[in-house]
Amino acid sequence: MRVGFHRAPGRRALSAAVLSVLAIVLTACGGVSAEDDGKKVVLTTFTVLADMARNVAGEHLRVESITKVGAEIHGYEPTPGDIKKAAKADLILDNGLNLEAWFAQFVADLDVPHAVVSKGVTPMDISEDAYRGKPNPHAWMSPVNAQIYVDNMVRAFTDLDPGNAAAYRANGDAYKAELGAVRDDLVAAVSTLPAEHRALVTCEGAFSYLARDAGLTEKYIWPVNAEQQATPQQIGSAIDFVRQRGVPAVFCESTVSDAPMQRVVEASGARFGGTLYVDSLSEADGPVPTYLQLIRHDATTIATALSGVPK
Repeated sequence: MRVGFHRAPGRRALSAAVLSVLAIVLTACGGVSAEDDGKKVVLTTFTVLADMARNVAGEHLRVESITKVGAEIHGYEPTPGDIKKAAKADLILDNGLNLEAWFAQFVADLDVPHAVVSKGVTPMDISEDAYRGKPNPHAWMSPVNAQIYVDNMVRAFTDLDPGNAAAYRANGDAYKAELGAVRDDLVAAVSTLPAEHRALVTCEGAFSYLARDAGLTEKYIWPVNAEQQATPQQIGSAIDFVRQRGVPAVFCESTVSDAPMQRVVEASGARFGGTLYVDSLSEADGPVPTYLQLIRHDATTIATALSGVPK
């Protein structure tokens, strides 16, 4: 796993020159794709944004994701196929907040409009390690922030397709109402927990915004998916936190190995509470095929495990 803030030493990547040539050639090719249905194409950087965008776009735009289900987004390496897809898009959406380290180079030579959907979000800073003071990029994990994402999408889609502006506004308002309900359910679920159990211990510090919304104290092993993970000091700190607080359960996200957290489980006596989802949705037949289901799944998994209810 790679960090989202810099390119790891020795990492193989497409050179800027190669990207430039590909962008120029592929832009000149024109067209949308073999699936051209006449709709304008919106390309997002990962599956969570794609699902949110589809809720806003409705039937009027075709929304696709650069990364696939299960991809680790922080250190993704764009392929020539990704460049081809981007060159044919009408709009590209990215998260911003330093999440997609690869993105600036990816779009540098593409003549395609792009919008940052986290614009207007008040970022929470990372408080530990080399990333101290940098914004935590996982702002979409707050349903409150997700409403800001929706507003930005409505504006971007209206600029792209003014004729359907009213539809985008209506879709956005309806989706924001659903997001508000999910946030209320999250707060209600956590409010039933004993005060001493309201602590969220995870592998990556990707849940700061969710923890804030829910009134949970956050603890993680590493702040951001990194080249070197889970030092003895990081694992020891998590073990001490769990022991001191009597935290009944700990968690890890779907796109990384839970082996370090299993060491915390063995040393602390806490149980592994389950897998949480952050950077990627699941396949359609999986547990979190939509963003709303992702938040609901995580909230239910956290509340159930911290309440001590057996699986």
